[in-house]
Amino acid sequence: MFENKHSITLLFNANKIYDRRIIAGVGEYLQTSKVDWDLYLEEDFMARLDHLDEWSGDGIIADYDNPEIQAALHKAKVPVVGIGGSYENTEEYPDVPYVATDNYALVQAAFEHLRQKGIQRFAFYGAPVDEHHRWAQQRENAVLEITREQGYDCHVYRGHPVRPETWQYTTKRLADWLRSLPTPIGIIAVTDSRARHLLQVCDHIGMLIPDRMSVIGIDDDELARYLSRVSLSSVRQGCFEMGVQAAKTLHRMLKGHNQPRKPVLIPPECVAERQSTDFKAISDPHVMQAMHYIRQNACRGIKVDQVLDYVGVSRSNLEHRFKEERGHSIHTEIHNEKLGRACKMLENSDEATAHIAKICGYPSLQYMYAVFKKHFDQTPKEYRDAKRDKDEPGFSLKVS
Repeated sequence: MFENKHSITLLFNANKIYDRRIIAGVGEYLQTSKVDWDLYLEEDFMARLDHLDEWSGDGIIADYDNPEIQAALHKAKVPVVGIGGSYENTEEYPDVPYVATDNYALVQAAFEHLRQKGIQRFAFYGAPVDEHHRWAQQRENAVLEITREQGYDCHVYRGHPVRPETWQYTTKRLADWLRSLPTPIGIIAVTDSRARHLLQVCDHIGMLIPDRMSVIGIDDDELARYLSRVSLSSVRQGCFEMGVQAAKTLHRMLKGHNQPRKPVLIPPECVAERQSTDFKAISDPHVMQAMHYIRQNACRGIKVDQVLDYVGVSRSNLEHRFKEERGHSIHTEIHNEKLGRACKMLENSDEATAHIAKICGYPSLQYMYAVFKKHFDQTPKEYRDAKRDKDEPGFSLKVS
């Protein structure tokens, strides 16, 4: 049997990926528990903050990264659970039950990912100080602490707010900062949005990603993946679990249990690894240029001659350099890039195999089937099913 019905308000911006995942977590708790809640979610709730005290519902789950929301709920007469970022100073936490993304753990995951790639230089692209973005300062503090403890220097740049009227100036200053950095270097961006700025500017100034600069963001925002030619590696926050824990906390409060005394910190889910951190220590500048071109264009059906035209050296010269650095031919590198992309799409998406074949530059679905049978002795569908059943990491190519 369900419990008594309650009216619950969710104060989040449903246009943001972070907020949507939290809302999904709240919904998951509703589906898997015995609560009977009517959820009220209004996109333009900020216009009604001054009248929240007039609301006659039973509980609220709210975005406490926003100081206006905190102020509006200061005298709330119903149970409130806040959700937001973690803080170094425990005195900064609000005086309500609180579920937080662990900012230190997010940055640490990004740092460890870069270091495992063999990167020895680090930088952080943050955001200007803003009371609405206190989590950005917390992440900056975390990266400075982590790199200092590990014996590394860290180059920090906060940049400027993103506004249409100052976009060109902002882009030029970011380019100046990137040119000033030693390379190769790994850059942690405070969000995927800021990471995308890095990828765009690197493309404009001819900075090779990830050979000279490896970039990782925070959020794993699907939109950022499609707006950059180089796919972005990112730390996926535990937003879904935050929503679950917030709903669970509010449920206990509505049943009359004591409020939790300490904030609940939620670690990141994982690091989604993609092209922007696919760093390999390559010393030959011609091979580095070729690799950059192949990563960006392999799935467009390019041939070896187009790589040669881009680099500007003879085939015999570049083939020799490739064998020295990579251990295989230019053609094999193009082949591996396409096959790797197809494998990741099969593992991580529900796209039809015919659509994947087209996206990855195969002339037909039958051709992609032949490639998979040769390398894995499986059809693409069998490969997808096997990976999902066994949850095996990555793929291993049998090419020479």
